[in-house]
Amino acid sequence: MDLSWMAWTLPTSLFWVCLAGLLIGMGIWEYFSPGGNPRVGILRFETTRGDRLFISLLGSAFIHLAWLGLVGPNLWWALGLSLIYAIGVFRTV
Repeated sequence: MDLSWMAWTLPTSLFWVCLAGLLIGMGIWEYFSPGGNPRVGILRFETTRGDRLFISLLGSAFIHLAWLGLVGPNLWWALGLSLIYAIGVFRTV
């Protein structure tokens, strides 16, 4: 299979590996603890673990885009900020 059209750099590969790992991890979590206990958080509507993962990933994408536009290409601080954001989403949303 010719994948030369994609820029498979180390950061690109790590991104897809981490995304696949998150989805596999959530699948395992759901297998051992089905249902996910939907709850109402600060957004005032019911969310499940999958919803909170989606909100975390979407917010992290915006954090990284804002970081690129305002600060520059060094994204390690944006990654740390995204992790803090994801922890906050899973605890409060």
